[in-house]
Amino acid sequence: MTHPPRELVLSEGGRIAVLIVDGLGGLPLPGGGSELEQAEIPNLDALARRSSAGRLQLLPTGLTPGSGPGHLSLFGYDPMTLEFGRGLLEALGSDYPLSGGEVAARGNFCTLAPDGSITDRRAGRPPSEECVRLCELLAREVSLEGASLELLPGMEHRFTAVIGGAGLGARVNDNDPQIEGKEPLPFRGADDISSVTAELANSFFEQARAVLRGEERANGILLRGFSTRPALDPFIERFKLRAAGVAVYPMYRGAARLVGMDIIEPGVDLGEQLAAVERAMPDYDYFFIHTKPADAAGHSGDFDSKIAALEEVDRHIPTLEGLGFDVIAITGDHSTPCIRKEHSWHPVPLLIHSRYAIPVPEVTFDERGVLRGDLGVVRGPELMALLLAHADRLAKYGA
Repeated sequence: MTHPPRELVLSEGGRIAVLIVDGLGGLPLPGGGSELEQAEIPNLDALARRSSAGRLQLLPTGLTPGSGPGHLSLFGYDPMTLEFGRGLLEALGSDYPLSGGEVAARGNFCTLAPDGSITDRRAGRPPSEECVRLCELLAREVSLEGASLELLPGMEHRFTAVIGGAGLGARVNDNDPQIEGKEPLPFRGADDISSVTAELANSFFEQARAVLRGEERANGILLRGFSTRPALDPFIERFKLRAAGVAVYPMYRGAARLVGMDIIEPGVDLGEQLAAVERAMPDYDYFFIHTKPADAAGHSGDFDSKIAALEEVDRHIPTLEGLGFDVIAITGDHSTPCIRKEHSWHPVPLLIHSRYAIPVPEVTFDERGVLRGDLGVVRGPELMALLLAHADRLAKYGA
């Protein structure tokens, strides 16, 4: 069991804030420190020295978390027992409910060379209004035989494709080879009903390529994370917390909505997110706050930009502390080291601040600094039990 027995969970207790710095963890450059170690983060370091600290292992050792499994783990669900793709979270985050009979996939506009190989998996990160135009263009020009197609614009190069129809499965491979210089992969289904979805996805890809042929950068599409909607135990029933998600990007709002959290209008940056949290505090016991820039810099391999993003988070820590939460947890959904330009399997730094913390004066909030803390390595799905305990929301087990 990854979560405490429901009979031990109390409906009253302290308020909890969980700040997720997407892609938080990193790796040292040769002869130097990691992004966190080189960043000037005095507020995070000071808070870590007044908190319990350690590392969070989102998935079993050695497995690299995707963003969806990473967040489900943070929310107290075992992602190894759930089967869904990123498309579901993107759809939910775009306020699309995704009903039975529909399959969603996360989409990227990309740049294809004349020979069909990918030269830019993100099409130069076009402005979001350009993404809206491209989705509207495809929606007018593309049709799928015997199925419906809904396109939901996201931010920059991202969109969500929702295919609806009878007898569709979601066990379809990604066509994104995850590397530039290669051609997109053909879609294939792992079973009969998923093969129907794969045929529709292949048709969508070919039609989109024809429609986008005249575009300078966004002349192709990549789809990944095909998914239907699984049945999940609601967060409020499992943990007896009135919960709210405050995230700018649709995918992370979708992760919160999947477990039944309310979604708070976030604004555009962490400062506005914290202002939204302050306004909503009387109505909720638990806030999930997500910030993206550090992860984006990690994927770009931009060491200096990731340092700057971490330093920007640090600037807002006094505001977070000043909101008066009984428990503050700060961690990540995965590591995104700049030297990899991709997620990694490394545990992420974790701090939990409450009156029950066991501070260690030598701790700093980075990969090696938190090794001095009292928490050791915490399994991701067990984090919620720790937070409930720190918030006086768990009864004693046994006599």
